[in-house]
Amino acid sequence: MKSSITTLLLLFTIVLSHAQMRKWTLQECVEYAVENNLTIEQYELDLENAKIDKSDALGNLLPGLNGNSSVSSNTGFSINPTNNLPTNQTALNVNMGLSSNVTLFDGLRNIHQINRAKINAIANQYRLDDLKDDIRLSVANAYLQVLSNKEQLKTFRAQYAVTEQDLKRTKELVESGVVPRGDLLEIEATAATQQQQIVNGEGMVLISRVNLAQLLQITDYENFDIAEEEFLIPPSDILDNSAKVIFDKALSFRNDIKFSESNVELAKEDLKIARGAYYPTVSAFFQYGTRYSDVTQIPGGNGVPYTPNFTDQLWIFDGISYGAQLNIPIFNGWSTRNNVKRSQISLERAKLQFEQTKLDLETNIQQAYVDVSTFEKAYEAAEKTLEARRLAYEYAKERYDVGLMNAFDFSQAQARVDNAQADVIRTKYDYIFRLKILEFYFGLPISLN
Repeated sequence: MKSSITTLLLLFTIVLSHAQMRKWTLQECVEYAVENNLTIEQYELDLENAKIDKSDALGNLLPGLNGNSSVSSNTGFSINPTNNLPTNQTALNVNMGLSSNVTLFDGLRNIHQINRAKINAIANQYRLDDLKDDIRLSVANAYLQVLSNKEQLKTFRAQYAVTEQDLKRTKELVESGVVPRGDLLEIEATAATQQQQIVNGEGMVLISRVNLAQLLQITDYENFDIAEEEFLIPPSDILDNSAKVIFDKALSFRNDIKFSESNVELAKEDLKIARGAYYPTVSAFFQYGTRYSDVTQIPGGNGVPYTPNFTDQLWIFDGISYGAQLNIPIFNGWSTRNNVKRSQISLERAKLQFEQTKLDLETNIQQAYVDVSTFEKAYEAAEKTLEARRLAYEYAKERYDVGLMNAFDFSQAQARVDNAQADVIRTKYDYIFRLKILEFYFGLPISLN
């Protein structure tokens, strides 16, 4: 029994350890962020409200039906509800009825309200999808930043490992009298600088992980980390398309464009609704009512008055009324005219915003297109620089090993290699992110594969 419990505890510890050491991929981060973002949840509630508004608009076409009932007791002087004559006795009165009304014509405002509600629901869906697009890009950028900082940290540690070997060899040369002690101090200073770079690099990795975790609404920062993968420059033929081709395609599916266009359609419906107030309103009504009173008396079969019971009175005194009503607007202090003017201004503003949205999209695509080309060249140049710096470092190392170069010049050669490696890492991930932005505008999903 004791052995079984120990085994279960061990298995539980292993499972818990694996759960805490989960490494998140980019796809997992993107999906999790979209599913758990608080702003997205708020926009989803707005979408639900828009669907309810659509139901309200449809309901306005249906007749309204209401029931009413009242019970009263009169003591002293009152009017007999049967013969409308004054009376001075205690009476119990019950009134019940049903009423219904329906709008037959209101300048087609009820129809336009339905169209507006439908468009508004679609617009809210576009707004929600546009927010998801923005979050995907933000998560991808934060994810790549963690990768960049991790790769930079690996480089710092590798550089320090090389410097430790140089430091060991320099100590031997100093002890043997081949190089002066000042060279050893120079190498030690380089090692100290690299240790500081490692500490700073670890801090940058932690900060970038926290930033990514916050985007995902994850608070367990210590146990959050991304997959340990080394990403190469992904193959892409996106630059085979011109910026105009990418822009034209983006216009056909981008949610921000569709949302802005939907706002124009909403403004058009609002204008129609405002103009509908110029027209007369025609409505129909139907009412059914009945009553009971304990002082009611009607002639009986032998001519003697009597008070019918409750059920009989409900049938005896029931009645209906129905008809139509016409309301013609003549003057309302220019409120209708002003509302129409406001709607016209809102429509023009929505059209301008739509054009501005298209212009912003075109500007962003043009910038992204130039960035991809620029950062690709910058990355290629950084790689060439790194290769040249490494060759120069190897040559400097050979000279330093035989005493033809002092430690200061040698450390400078190594520093130039370090800087070149940092530039390669920075330009590499800058290029990957710009490439993914441009592909995203072209309709391709975010992926590092």
